[in-house]
Amino acid sequence: MKKVMIVFGTRPEAIKLCPLVIALKRINENFKVITCVTAQHREMLDQVLGLFHISPEFDLNLMKSNQTLFQITVSVLTQLHEILSREPIDMMIVQGDTTTTFAAALCAYYHKISIGHVEAGLRTWNKYSPYPEEMNRKLTTGLADLHFAPTKNNSENLLAEGVPEERIIVTGNTVIDALLWVREKIRNERKEFQELNGIDFTKRIVLVTGHRRESFGQGIVNICNALKDIAFRNQDIEIVYPVHLNPNVWEPVNSILSGIGNIKLIEPLDYEPFVLLMDKSYLIISDSGGIQEEAPSLGKPVLVTRDKTERPEALATGAVKLIGTSRERIVTQAQQLLDDPETYKRMSIIQNPYGDGYACERIIGAISNYFSLHNESLL
Repeated sequence: MKKVMIVFGTRPEAIKLCPLVIALKRINENFKVITCVTAQHREMLDQVLGLFHISPEFDLNLMKSNQTLFQITVSVLTQLHEILSREPIDMMIVQGDTTTTFAAALCAYYHKISIGHVEAGLRTWNKYSPYPEEMNRKLTTGLADLHFAPTKNNSENLLAEGVPEERIIVTGNTVIDALLWVREKIRNERKEFQELNGIDFTKRIVLVTGHRRESFGQGIVNICNALKDIAFRNQDIEIVYPVHLNPNVWEPVNSILSGIGNIKLIEPLDYEPFVLLMDKSYLIISDSGGIQEEAPSLGKPVLVTRDKTERPEALATGAVKLIGTSRERIVTQAQQLLDDPETYKRMSIIQNPYGDGYACERIIGAISNYFSLHNESLL
């Protein structure tokens, strides 16, 4: 029996890895699955764990107010080292590009443990955009033994960096597995969510999220002022903004946008009501990587408030547009989608280059092959 530890610390990581935890545990005759959370995002992480009914074997609980990248990195390394010193494992699975991802992979490397990297190969080719995510994922690539690339483009990025082809598996993105599972759950259970009760769904909903470190400061201010302009110009819409708890986001958002009638500032949502809100939205304005992947499956246009993206595939399909944080550009692009049905129709055609809902199965098959097991005995 092979022992596989899955490590994550933030809400997006949890959304993308919980389906893999569940899938791996279905084949426990060959794998013992150990879940370790760093709790880099405490409250938001716990919401997702509850949704998927996952109780981690290890919880580092390292969340602290205004913690620095240095503190997160050191805490993950030291606490995970203590666990691995007494709990030997055969493979560690990490996901994406967070500080948890890189620090956990580095710790596994120091212990000479095989590493599988979910969502490998994303690149902007600018080490400070996004910061620190671009270098987190590149450094994790240098440490990993298996690279689970969501798309062919991601695979080509890895090949260009010298990663052996036999170590790269194109899987699709596990976030689509999670999204489709949750949407089906909502529809089957016909659930209503108290958190959404104050939203006027008779209006066109503009969903907004924002949390990227590179937008802190003037970027957030520009985005908020643009939202204020859009709200004043379009009284027939409702802007709904689940505001990230980070003070660098929460304080300017509330300072600029509080008290505007058709802007609803709400608490961060659990993943389940957030999926429902995405599904009911008219368009989305966001800097989130996950939303760039999810929204095309729901037919929702996304305006990305970043200067670069490591997810160019949706740009190519036209479902996503990169607009930066210029106040004028955000207003212009949003207004075009609100006013021009043809532009909206082109961006809202459902076509998702990021997956079909079977990424977890492909990852499990690759792990099985890596350990020289037969897929037929596992799946």
